[in-house]
Amino acid sequence: MLQSYETLRQENIETLRAQIRSGSYRSHTAGLGKNLLQANLAIIPEAFALDFMRFCQRNPKPCPLIGASDTGNPLLFTLGHCLDIRTDVPAYNIYRDGRLEGSVTDISALWSDDLVAFALGCSFTFEHALIEAGIDLWHISNNVTVPMYHSNMETTPAGPFRGAMVVSMRMIPDERVRDAVAISARFPLAHGSPVHIGDPAAIGISDLGNPDWGDAVPVEAGFTPVFWACGVTPQAIIQNAALPLLITHKPGHMLITDIPDDAEIPIITKKTL
Repeated sequence: MLQSYETLRQENIETLRAQIRSGSYRSHTAGLGKNLLQANLAIIPEAFALDFMRFCQRNPKPCPLIGASDTGNPLLFTLGHCLDIRTDVPAYNIYRDGRLEGSVTDISALWSDDLVAFALGCSFTFEHALIEAGIDLWHISNNVTVPMYHSNMETTPAGPFRGAMVVSMRMIPDERVRDAVAISARFPLAHGSPVHIGDPAAIGISDLGNPDWGDAVPVEAGFTPVFWACGVTPQAIIQNAALPLLITHKPGHMLITDIPDDAEIPIITKKTL
């Protein structure tokens, strides 16, 4: 039986992950897994893995690398106890030669011994802190996915990986913008502080009401559009590189780790087992 978002908002990570693994929850993860680090996902063949790791190192805002699997091992043991990358994301997108083939809720049949999984920090993590500080986020209050846009801000290339940054946008009350900047800056593993505040046209966005991913949110007087680097960036970059196979999270449907969102180092060691 499918589980509701409101029910799972109150559950611990063990229950939440079990529901995702069984396919009983297939929707977005904003607001779930309170105080835990959420992650974007990119799974690619080993032949491209080193160049992609270089790309992440050169572009830490959109690609804050928090974990990488051993080649062929679907267990991301540095990020969670028994965390299985094949089943523990609510929905995955499958790309072949840069084209979207479809979305699935389980990639066990697609996994092979030459694949490497990369986990990258997600803005959902700092959203918990914004909400706790009394900054309402419309997309969470209304159970939709944060709007995301192509920008004109270029990334630093590595190997076949190059292109412009994707940004996520939240409408912040004018008087709380400074607070939102300071709060999000405390979470460098989740994109950190904004990359742009104000006029969307300055970063190549012509219509806030027409996001490239996610759902549009109201644009109202008294609010400022604030843009953060987005973990969909590597998805778009790898797609442009037309790799023979790319598996990502479906935008908004993140991997929830066992790592506290305020951890200085996002690694579970034997001492924490």
